[in-house]
Amino acid sequence: MGTTDVASSISSHLIVGTHPPVVRISLRNPPLNVIDFPMMDELARTLTEAEGRTDVSILVFAGEGNDFSGGVDIAAHAPDKVEEMLARFHAVIRMLVGTRKVTVAVARGRCLGGGAELALVCDMAFTTDDAEWGFPEVKLGCYPPVAVTALSAVVGQKRAAELILSGRTITGRDAASIGLATRSVPEAELGAVVEGCVASLAQLSPAALAVAKKAMYAWDAVHFDKGLARAEKIYLEELMKTEDAKEGIEAFLQRRKPVWKGR
Repeated sequence: MGTTDVASSISSHLIVGTHPPVVRISLRNPPLNVIDFPMMDELARTLTEAEGRTDVSILVFAGEGNDFSGGVDIAAHAPDKVEEMLARFHAVIRMLVGTRKVTVAVARGRCLGGGAELALVCDMAFTTDDAEWGFPEVKLGCYPPVAVTALSAVVGQKRAAELILSGRTITGRDAASIGLATRSVPEAELGAVVEGCVASLAQLSPAALAVAKKAMYAWDAVHFDKGLARAEKIYLEELMKTEDAKEGIEAFLQRRKPVWKGR
């Protein structure tokens, strides 16, 4: 396909627009664009297709409506589904980490949990000042495997520990100030800022961008792959065997306050 090719598609959980050299991917699962199994599968297929296109060098991720994503479906954290959830979601994350394309996240509204992890592994992330960023998994008796693996390298160990261990949320402005986001701007300016960045990237050599990414992340990629595998192992073999993990998920689904037992 030539550089004048324009195509768009709407699946059950994604809106994909292709205008080489850019593919725009909008998460679509109202009201919070929760990342469930169908969305994970659609993301994997879309990323595979984009990776195979030589006329595409930029992937832009956003959320339909007012939010980027509220995170991975809590029901998928249940004991009978969690192993499959980690495998399928982390397959998407590994594809993003390994892609030769430049990845840009555009976050407004809520950018939480798995949604924040998706934005975290993108090369750049632009956000509104008042967006809500965070990794609240600890409040469910869990932890975010991608964030525990990669967040320290992005924001520093102390800030990463505070965010992951407290589960608190921060504004887009604060996310940018600690390096979790590239830049934070008022809502009215977000579109123009993103388009300016994408237009600049589109003028550059796709080959140079791809090789520069490979070189820039060469060292981190080795540690990320091993670290995420270790985080998954601990999650499944230790965390999911605790009573508190089961209680946290059940309490959320039952809309009640969890009763922790410390075991």
